Amino acid sequence: MEDCLKNKQGLYLLLLFSVTEVLCVSIQYSVPEEKKFGSLVANVLKDLKLGNGELSARRAQLVSKTSKKYFLLDAQSGNLLINDKIDRENLCGQTEPCLLQSEIVLQNPLELYSIEIKIEDVNDNAPKFSKHEFDIEVPENVPRDMRFPLESAQDEDLGENTIQNYTLSPNKHFKLGIENDTDGSIYVDLILEKTLDREKEPFLGLTLMAVDGGMPQRTGTARINIKVLDNNDNAPQFTQSEYKVKLKENSPKGTLVSKVEARDLDFGSNSKITYSFHRVPEKIRNLFNLNEMTGEITVSGKIDFEKETSYDMNIKATDGGGLSGHCKVLLEVEDVNDNTPDISVISLTNVIQEDSPLNTVLAFLSVTDQDFGDNGKVVCSVEMNLPFVLTSTKKNYYQLVIQSPLDREKISDYNVTITAVDRGSPKLTSSRTIHVQISDVNDNSPVFDKSLFEMTIRENNIPGLLIGSVHAVDLDTEQNAKLIYTLLPGEFGDDPAVSYISINSETGNMYALRSLDYEKIKDFAVTVRATDGGIPPLKSDVVVRVVVIDENDNAPFFLYPLQNSTHPCNELLPKMAEAGYLVTKVVAVDGDSGQNSWLSYEILKATDPGLFSIGAQNGEVRTRRPLTERDISKQRLIVVVRDSGVLLQTSTATLNILLVDGFSDPYLKVVDVRHQDPEDEQTLTMYLVICLASVSFVFLLCIVSFIGIKICKKDHGSSFIAAAPQFPPPLPENCTDSQSGSLSRNYQYDACLTNGSLTSDFRFLRPLIPVFSVADSNLPVNHKTSSGTQDFPNCLENSQSKEQVQASLTEDAAPRSGGPGCTVNQAIGANANSGQNDWLSYQ
Repeated sequence: MEDCLKNKQGLYLLLLFSVTEVLCVSIQYSVPEEKKFGSLVANVLKDLKLGNGELSARRAQLVSKTSKKYFLLDAQSGNLLINDKIDRENLCGQTEPCLLQSEIVLQNPLELYSIEIKIEDVNDNAPKFSKHEFDIEVPENVPRDMRFPLESAQDEDLGENTIQNYTLSPNKHFKLGIENDTDGSIYVDLILEKTLDREKEPFLGLTLMAVDGGMPQRTGTARINIKVLDNNDNAPQFTQSEYKVKLKENSPKGTLVSKVEARDLDFGSNSKITYSFHRVPEKIRNLFNLNEMTGEITVSGKIDFEKETSYDMNIKATDGGGLSGHCKVLLEVEDVNDNTPDISVISLTNVIQEDSPLNTVLAFLSVTDQDFGDNGKVVCSVEMNLPFVLTSTKKNYYQLVIQSPLDREKISDYNVTITAVDRGSPKLTSSRTIHVQISDVNDNSPVFDKSLFEMTIRENNIPGLLIGSVHAVDLDTEQNAKLIYTLLPGEFGDDPAVSYISINSETGNMYALRSLDYEKIKDFAVTVRATDGGIPPLKSDVVVRVVVIDENDNAPFFLYPLQNSTHPCNELLPKMAEAGYLVTKVVAVDGDSGQNSWLSYEILKATDPGLFSIGAQNGEVRTRRPLTERDISKQRLIVVVRDSGVLLQTSTATLNILLVDGFSDPYLKVVDVRHQDPEDEQTLTMYLVICLASVSFVFLLCIVSFIGIKICKKDHGSSFIAAAPQFPPPLPENCTDSQSGSLSRNYQYDACLTNGSLTSDFRFLRPLIPVFSVADSNLPVNHKTSSGTQDFPNCLENSQSKEQVQASLTEDAAPRSGGPGCTVNQAIGANANSGQNDWLSYQ
């Protein structure tokens, strides 16, 4: 692999190939060696011109060109990270630059990006000599400036991190000579400065230190033992200065590589030659063995063409006198087919639908072979009886596609075996099995548990309240069975359904989006749709009916006296009134229904608590006792009305009752009336006289009518029997109206309103004795009577009960320009029918 990378220096050319629109772009990065796991190399998003998340969406894969994956790609962030510790020296040796190649494969569309990562050297290796001690024999008659080549130290680092200098321990005979070779190597020689004298110093001990240029600086030392000899004037000479040999990789240990031979013209011990490696790296000493006696070079380690394609070895021949000669051996390694093809699955879709179209891509594969030439060419194939086929794209990439229709009912899954065969001799093969599962299509619609769902919710609920839940099941599996619940468009009145209710799309829980009002919406229906996650999606609908339960959330409202009026309500009461005299009637309604609308009246506060009483159910204000002179003329009542709900709701109204001697008094004692001018007072006096005369006439007419009715009743054998007033029993829930109060009798009042009064109050007058009149024939007659009415039982049982008895008192006044007058006749009534709505009528 290192030899292949050695030939790829500089920038790679941009490659384009059109098969399946694959794009290949070369990008270069650099990273120091010895980085820890997880260290950041670079972020590829900017260089690839991609956005965040696009790598993950396009299923990016990092394909390494080496058997060991030194890097990994984070598809989320785009960071290229260290996956394993990198030792540049073990990976590339002395090759520069040291490059590791990978490819980033993107799909949809398919694009290839070639990544070249340069491994930068760091100073992690100290200089090292092949031995700790070197023995040199020097004849004593060697002339000055004679050079003795020394063994150079080896530093596996490169550039500034390799050996930069040598130093020698201080002595008086030798110094160092340093030479730089054209390939950057540094050679060191021992130079004789002063003639040796064996008789004086037969032995010398020196220390040689090699220093590199890295930071921090590292050193290596060796001991040089010099033995002074007698004369030796012939150095050994090799028969060839350079030997060229070839060797197949994976040659077994002991295989003879070459044999070198040197000759020496001296005699005796000076002609005895020994062979040794000279200035060779440590890895050569580990791979080859040199016989120091015969000069035979044999294999002692594993020779791998993928790691190193050639070796250069320097051989030194030394005679017995210390003189030496040198030669070079150039070894070329020949490749053999020793690497099986490697099948890498870049992307895989192992679950496909049975209705997938033809030529659908299931897997994207990369096939590589570390060998070269025909040994590195690979052919891939799959079995013939499968509905899949391999198609070649470019640059040893393949696609596994569908070639015939799939039928899950016949075969639900396949084991696809992909076989890769190279073209070497002998041929090597490898295989990879892919399991493909056929998934079903979406053919079942969701089914709800019920055909109709009914839910209840109390009004005035808090928004977001859980109402209930709908549930459906789907017989399909996985995504086809995943249901999503939605509300179909609909409207309640003027508002869309989605403004009232919502549904959780996953659980089917239904929630109220707003506070509901029973008085506006009593129930409503929505349609819920369950849609599965299949393609195409199937759906089912169901109707959900939501019933709103009434709450006691409406306080009673006074119709009379008018609630929220800015002017007080004034009533007139003759001072001659007896106990039980009907002063007025308070009328209130409640917007709730059922028990929540049953109303009861009570006097909360009064000027004289013992003077007045009020009917708990009909709201009639009557006198408890006859009036006396000690009673003050202005009485104030505060009436409270309560409903019958769980949490009671109340409202209050204020009545001002004026005690008068005659019918003219009220106009003189109107509450809060401003002081009038003399002209207005004269006009008012005239109106009062006219009103008094009119009232007197009406009073006499009422007496005559009453006597006539009595006579008429006696003729028919019936009579009126005065009975104490009784309150009607409570009305049952099914006999009340959700929009009205609980009135049980009919009453008619004639009112007089003064134009000049700032209060514009209604005035109600009652005679001291009952006055009855025959009902107008033009008015509708109510033939039904309340079961609780007990004022005139004998009259109502008579065959003439169709007649309507009305109590009336009319006050007329002739209006004058700018003066007060009687302008309004007001009738306040309540339907006495049991279980019917209460109606109010005005005349």
